[in-house]
Amino acid sequence: MSISWPDRVVTAATDCTDILQKAADQDWSVKARDSDWSCREVLDHTALGLIGYSALLIAQPSDRFTGMLAGFNEQAPIPVCLEGVRICATVLASAVREADPEVRAFHPWGNSDGPGFAAMGVLEMVVHTYDVTEALGLDWKPADDLCAPVVERLFPNAPTGHTPADTLLWCTGRIDLPGLPRRRDWGGWDGNVR
Repeated sequence: MSISWPDRVVTAATDCTDILQKAADQDWSVKARDSDWSCREVLDHTALGLIGYSALLIAQPSDRFTGMLAGFNEQAPIPVCLEGVRICATVLASAVREADPEVRAFHPWGNSDGPGFAAMGVLEMVVHTYDVTEALGLDWKPADDLCAPVVERLFPNAPTGHTPADTLLWCTGRIDLPGLPRRRDWGGWDGNVR
């Protein structure tokens, strides 16, 4: 069965923003789980990552990030910021859908193709949503069906025998797994096309 990466990007955006909406009235200036960034800064980082991946697919540089500038209104309310994440995810899904299968673009953790950038976008949304929900006291874990293809695409040497969500959270240094201590310096993913 073929994976629809654009659909997974949009589904991840919906899942993540729906849970975060429940905490929209909380104090987003608190630090996200194990981070120097506030929950609000993590949210802005997520949106910037999504639109940045879109720009890479569109511009297709081979050795650098794009020159696209992005700014965020620090006074915008959280619901507006969550809307921004959904919009950025939709732009990324469109860029992935429109990208020729032969397109390759720069990323410091491996030059990638449309599905690779989609996997990176899903990863950014689910792990940072996990960080924020942990900090704001919401009980949430990403869906296994979103995490499984991300683990397969970006972490070819991931441990087996665990749920896809737990595996992704371990690969990105968020949790321990039985017999595997938490990765403190996880060093990124492998975005290269295989």
